[in-house]
Amino acid sequence: MNKYIIINDEKALSDFIDWLPELQENEKYYCSLFARKKYCDDQIRSNDKTQLKRFTSNKERLIEKIKHLEIEVGAYKLKEGEAPQESLALYITPNPRNMKKATFLMMKKCLQLIENDNSNYNIHAEALSCIQKSQSRGVVVDFDIDTKDVNFNLLKEILDKDSYDILETRGGYHLLVDPRKAPKTNWYKKITEMYPVDQTGDNMIPIPGTYQGGFTPTFLK
Repeated sequence: MNKYIIINDEKALSDFIDWLPELQENEKYYCSLFARKKYCDDQIRSNDKTQLKRFTSNKERLIEKIKHLEIEVGAYKLKEGEAPQESLALYITPNPRNMKKATFLMMKKCLQLIENDNSNYNIHAEALSCIQKSQSRGVVVDFDIDTKDVNFNLLKEILDKDSYDILETRGGYHLLVDPRKAPKTNWYKKITEMYPVDQTGDNMIPIPGTYQGGFTPTFLK
């Protein structure tokens, strides 16, 4: 039986999980598997980003849960048929999600659904959306750089080396800054002025060691 490939480099994945901060009480990590049209434009006619599966996990069970995504080829569906292997990309929120905050948000959402007499909803999907929105701690500030044409040597003028990590992805980089270790200067503004940043803040990032449209995201040494 042919199965979808999600893990390309288990050692890199394991190292990334070690890199993630230890979770505190009421915290989980949020992950989502997507099919991306831009990775195989000739095979997909629907939206650029179709969510195939999402889940929460602690660090201890993350590899196990990712392996559960490696199901029979063809089982992931798009409007036009099977999701191609080439389209797959797995993402995570490196900033933990707060389950207590998500529960409160879900209570409010449920009341809204009842008040609006809305019967066409998926309660499981609603709960996961509340979790995604419920950041617990700002462990990293993510700068999504959607190009490979950048000079990271310039960062030494702004940040200490131990205050950031650089994740290379299929189309660019994610610059992950630990604000607790960053200098007491206007480093956020300086980075956005120095680099062509597409998105900043509490973003989802491709998981190192996993499959991203034929590429394996990896931390730069």
